[in-house]
Amino acid sequence: VAIKDATGDLARGAALIEAVPDGFAVFSGDDATALELMRRGGLGNVSVTANIAARDMAAMCNLALTGEWEAAAEINARLSELNDLLFIEANPIPVKWAMAQRGMMEDGIRLPLTPLSEPCRGDLERALETYFA
Repeated sequence: VAIKDATGDLARGAALIEAVPDGFAVFSGDDATALELMRRGGLGNVSVTANIAARDMAAMCNLALTGEWEAAAEINARLSELNDLLFIEANPIPVKWAMAQRGMMEDGIRLPLTPLSEPCRGDLERALETYFA
């Protein structure tokens, strides 16, 4: 019934949207390009950022689905830095760290994943502080 395109390649995503039969959905799996894929006919986003900013990601998607592009773009701009920094290392390492920092889960990660590296923590912490200010 659907496919998730997590490549971030908008040309590929648009080609998928054109190629699928009626009633078959294409969802973004790349937060940074999700709004643009929806503008091209995608029907939503399987999101990492939504683990931290669920309300805004849902609102952005709902606005996009109703064609309210300007309002959706405003939310997307607020999410932009998080969208990027939550992939500063391999997924799901940064989002798990961010969730632990926000008290949404206990800190810790299981092998084969490793903790978020120290050099990446400062940038992500600053982005979280800015977003939640």
